[in-house]
Amino acid sequence: MNLFLISEYVKRITKNDIKRFALKEGITLTEFEVNIINEYIKNYYKTFIFGNPKGYLDELKKQVEPLTYNKIETLYKEFRDKIDNYR
Repeated sequence: MNLFLISEYVKRITKNDIKRFALKEGITLTEFEVNIINEYIKNYYKTFIFGNPKGYLDELKKQVEPLTYNKIETLYKEFRDKIDNYR
């Protein structure tokens, strides 16, 4: 994976992008959840892609609604599997 391309993509992600993606996936996020998810994407994307994000997922679980967290976890596993197949 090209870290430069990923980092440029992450820099350009907006809160509206997060809201639209969530709606597409059947989730309505609160503004607080959008802000938290944006923060985690911008600050911890390398860990989510290349490392073990368990600690960050545990933190998120405490900050967002259970339904939102379950969807985040499901989507993370789906995308992680795709990334692993790509490598």
